[in-house]
Amino acid sequence: MKTTRRQFIKVTSIGLGGVTLAGGSLSFLNVFKSEKDNRGLDMSEMTRYPTYCDICFWKCAAWTYVNKEGEIKKIEGNEEDTHCRGRLCPRGTGGLGSYYDEDRLKTPLIRVQDGDKQTFREASWEEALGLVSQKMKEVKDKYGPESFALIKHGAPGTHFEHLFLSYGSDTIAEPAYAQCRGPRDDGFKLTFGTAVGSPEPTDIRDAGCLVLIGSHIGENMHNSQVQEVSDAIDKGITIITVDPRLSTIANKSKYWLPIRPSTDIALLLAWMHVLIYEDLYDKEYVSKYTVGFDKLKDHVRNFTPEWAYTITDIKPKAIRDTAIEMANAAPATIVHPGRHVTWYGDDTQRSRAIAILNALLGSWGRRGGFYFKDKANIPDFPHPEYPEPKWTWKELSKGKYPLVSSGITNDVIKASIPEEKTEHQIKGWMIAGTNLTQSVPDKENILKAIDTLEFLVVVDTMPMEITGYADVILPECTYLERYDDMRAATWRTPSVALRMPAVEPKHETKPAWWIAKQIGERLGLHEYYKYNDYTEVLDWQLKQIGSSLEEMKKIGVKNFERNNDKLYLKENEDYAFATPSGKIELYSQELAGLGFDPMPVFTQHELPPDNYFRLIYGRAPMHTFSKTINNPYLSDLRDENHLWINPRVAKIWDLKQGQEVWLKNQDNVVSGFPIKVRLTERIRWDSVYMEHGYGHNNKKLSRAYGKGASDSEMMTKLMIDPLMGGTGLRGNFVTIITTNPHKNIES
Repeated sequence: MKTTRRQFIKVTSIGLGGVTLAGGSLSFLNVFKSEKDNRGLDMSEMTRYPTYCDICFWKCAAWTYVNKEGEIKKIEGNEEDTHCRGRLCPRGTGGLGSYYDEDRLKTPLIRVQDGDKQTFREASWEEALGLVSQKMKEVKDKYGPESFALIKHGAPGTHFEHLFLSYGSDTIAEPAYAQCRGPRDDGFKLTFGTAVGSPEPTDIRDAGCLVLIGSHIGENMHNSQVQEVSDAIDKGITIITVDPRLSTIANKSKYWLPIRPSTDIALLLAWMHVLIYEDLYDKEYVSKYTVGFDKLKDHVRNFTPEWAYTITDIKPKAIRDTAIEMANAAPATIVHPGRHVTWYGDDTQRSRAIAILNALLGSWGRRGGFYFKDKANIPDFPHPEYPEPKWTWKELSKGKYPLVSSGITNDVIKASIPEEKTEHQIKGWMIAGTNLTQSVPDKENILKAIDTLEFLVVVDTMPMEITGYADVILPECTYLERYDDMRAATWRTPSVALRMPAVEPKHETKPAWWIAKQIGERLGLHEYYKYNDYTEVLDWQLKQIGSSLEEMKKIGVKNFERNNDKLYLKENEDYAFATPSGKIELYSQELAGLGFDPMPVFTQHELPPDNYFRLIYGRAPMHTFSKTINNPYLSDLRDENHLWINPRVAKIWDLKQGQEVWLKNQDNVVSGFPIKVRLTERIRWDSVYMEHGYGHNNKKLSRAYGKGASDSEMMTKLMIDPLMGGTGLRGNFVTIITTNPHKNIES
């Protein structure tokens, strides 16, 4: 293997430091007088602090309980919170494992050359921050601030985004857009004039029919949504699940449609055909609120269930029966928009098809369908106008993708490779809160870009693979040790939730707001940081909306009256949608004007070659991507993934339950670690399935190292959405190797 200029360094014994449990130097807020909880903890000895979970984007509000010795003992849901209703999922309750994980980063680290090899050495915060600000100044002076890019995710990303905009760079990207939700939001925006947002405004609690097409409620563990589905099942909701495998929710469904992968649009078009030509659609709703129905009717004329059967493997009767089920429950029917929807490169159009189907059922803005979301508007803390960059992420992507609305990480990567000769060149990266080599496909180009960067700084809580490529590593403390921005997500009821530290940060870790402020001040950006502590920002913001930091410390969550009293459309009321026509656009004039199909069209995608299987991936309910695999509490629940294989295939290949195998993809990339076989009828014969986030190669992750295989490693072929740049990942195929392909290779 070629040795690159920037060698990968496994963060092993460096920066271990001593174990220090935080004491109780923070002021106590609420001491409970009740005696024992159900785990035998004496609650009279506990102090509770408000937080909201950082393990996934649902951000459930919670209470962190600390004993008199300053030890965090448990996390429990806040009963006033609409996101969790007092109940946390396994990830939420296991979140305190991130605090107690002694594999976590403990002190700043700086890359140094030691003879012919590179290593990290411990550094003080003063030295590390000084080096980061020095390099940011050098890049700004030589190339302009725009040539320093931020790649971010989650809570730390907001603090560093403010830093970069103040510095003069809007070269900012987030993998969650092009690798996850972007096509969904753009497809719904084209149709209804508004993005779906997070959490999704699905009125599951009052729905009569729920259609899940590639959405895995119960495995993604989006808390309140899972609770509403559970309650709806008890009330007799009809669930229709379209999935190549029998997922957890498919097992609870009235209909499981094991579709041939990559053919979703064909099924969606056939459902439209049945609704229209069997006179099952909501005529009054369609007549009043939509445009383009006649064109849609003509468009789907030939897309019969019989036509779809030859493509999808779903029998015509099943297509008709499920369409009738949807219509019978309408408008209290939800065709769920999903979350991770970057699959085959036509994903915006696939999401458009889902949106159009909901429109035919009359579900948007209707009880049991989709409610009109609302949120509490928290004002920005006062600061000067940001400087105007000479160029932004838009120049990297806009000319290629007409609907792009956020920075695309792969375009940032491409612009960092001199051989690509892009108009704008990127020379430095800051990566905050995302393990880039696991979260973004096409690892070869990522490493090529990293090798040519003049500077790379990584901010993280854990020694993930990406930290091994950094010039400077800045250790962030966990969410239980820090303040962050207020949570104010869209919901039926607007609310805000506070995250505050329950204990002091362990070791030499620091909160992201502090790191960003320190770098900003070293860059001379004092006017953008006119506060000494982030509590000043939070208190000011809360007072603008009728609360205070003092109040929020006591209650954790505050619910507000809706700004808009319209939760649903009233019967036959006039309503203007935020589209160019003011109507729900079944036919998109905007797409037509851009030279794209104004209505979804099915395109046949490549099928697996002989002896290869389509690689399907998903989520473990106790884990969030790759970031929790090493969590000591959550890894106990599932410490490795397995390869789902149909028994008929296994018989042909002579594979046994629990056998270790390796994967090789269509580009001859071989998995670094083996994965164990799971024989199950719950997967189609032409596909294999594995959970995402495993197969870590950093030995410092003592519980995650070498456990299972990495699906990201197998994703070398991308299918790019021409409308918004989404990177479709499900066009990768794998074959199975039964003998260790690495046994003669020196590690």
